[in-house]
Amino acid sequence: MLERAEVLKEQVRTMLNDSKEIPKTLDLIMSIERLGLDYHYEKEISQQLDVVFNSDHDDGNLHVVSLRFYLLRKHRYTVSPDVFRKFQDKEGNFIDSDTASLLSLYNAAHLRIHNEEILDEAISFTRKRLQGALEQLESPFAEEVSAALVTPVFKRVGIIEARSYITYYGKEATRNETLLELAKVNFNLQQLNFCKELKEVTLWWKELYGRSNLSFVRDRIVETYFWMNGATYKPQYSYARMLATKITGFITIIDDIFDTYGTTEESMQLKAAIGRWDESATDLLPEYMKDFYLYLLELYNSVEEHLGPEKSYRVFYLKEAMKQLVHMYSEEIKWRDNGNYVPTMSEHLKVSLISIGNVMVACAFFVGMDEIPTVDTYKWVLNDTTLMNSFGIFIRLTNDLVSTKREQTADHIASTVQCYMKDHGTTKEVACEKLKELAEYSWKDTLQLALAPTDLPVAVPQMVLDLAKASENIYRYNDAFTTSETVRDTIRIIFTEPIEQMYEATNL
Repeated sequence: MLERAEVLKEQVRTMLNDSKEIPKTLDLIMSIERLGLDYHYEKEISQQLDVVFNSDHDDGNLHVVSLRFYLLRKHRYTVSPDVFRKFQDKEGNFIDSDTASLLSLYNAAHLRIHNEEILDEAISFTRKRLQGALEQLESPFAEEVSAALVTPVFKRVGIIEARSYITYYGKEATRNETLLELAKVNFNLQQLNFCKELKEVTLWWKELYGRSNLSFVRDRIVETYFWMNGATYKPQYSYARMLATKITGFITIIDDIFDTYGTTEESMQLKAAIGRWDESATDLLPEYMKDFYLYLLELYNSVEEHLGPEKSYRVFYLKEAMKQLVHMYSEEIKWRDNGNYVPTMSEHLKVSLISIGNVMVACAFFVGMDEIPTVDTYKWVLNDTTLMNSFGIFIRLTNDLVSTKREQTADHIASTVQCYMKDHGTTKEVACEKLKELAEYSWKDTLQLALAPTDLPVAVPQMVLDLAKASENIYRYNDAFTTSETVRDTIRIIFTEPIEQMYEATNL
């Protein structure tokens, strides 16, 4: 299978390099990306998009204009949404077009940032038209439109989209058989690697979970790996994925102690021990915390050893991120112990955009990524940057909107829903609608900042953006991390079900 994959990769590379017609080039790049193959062709895609950007090609085709805008903006080229004005009438209404072109416009418009009213209007217009056309559409295009109305292409989790699109693409009359075969082989090879990684983190967790007597903690290591895999499935980030999974496992333990199981005194003892970061700090801890605390120190020591002398400085920032997170947990406990105090939204978000764990998890990814070479990234992620703040607010609001009902049935700190209700004197229903608007606003912030020019490696803001998408996927219908039934089928498909392959005898 590996040999066949290499042959197919070179065939597709030739196909991409030889593509000279811009509409066909755009369609090919879009297919490569949606099939999860783009990491094989980053250089070639960049070269072709340079040609597209510098070309004045314009045939008045809404599909082509939409695809051009989508791919260029996604890849951080400066493009104006004014290219769509030619498709509006004198009153500013979009002119009806074929459904496929409307779908392309709908997907492109979801790369909107602030003050791009034309893209807001495009989403409203195309959503209505696509919803109206849905009953008349035939399979498989009907499924493509239906899926887009739930989640536009840009906001989908990469590996889930790849698996889904392989099925759809295989039914397309215009499919390229070489590209399709490569996508299937590539996914199956990736799946083998995912299973190895999942086995490693599961064995690690079982040892930690069993020996530390953590029966009170949510046992969600598979769901955690699924989440981290959603942030990046690229082979070169294997270690980063597993490290982020293990760190998130520890976040879960600490969160459950602070939030549910531990007393205030025990939680503060744990905070003090993490502040000291030394084996001798076990003397501060109640008996049930000692083993897991030592495992935490052991993990960090193993990371330092893995990184080697030149990169081991990164572990300092990983420790600082954990200390910052635990400090925010302790601030939330103060609210709970103060008669279930309901803070203002501003007070809440200063704490909860960190306590949601975004900084800690992002830092874990960066520590494990080879192309993050200096201390600048770690200082950036820990120092309240605008991108990390927007990302944290987006995830916090997305989480609170789906978990507030469950959490408010127990002795739990106020969520942003309750804070908004108190600040504005509204009902829960009104507060939730307003928070949805605020979540969308923070998503636009996150997108705009992630795509902006930066002195940091591009992989840094891209990871933040992809982690935001993966987190939104977890919180789309409910808190699928705590109540995981909604993602179990997807987990099974991604990790346990290879795609059936048909090879010619010469390829066996």
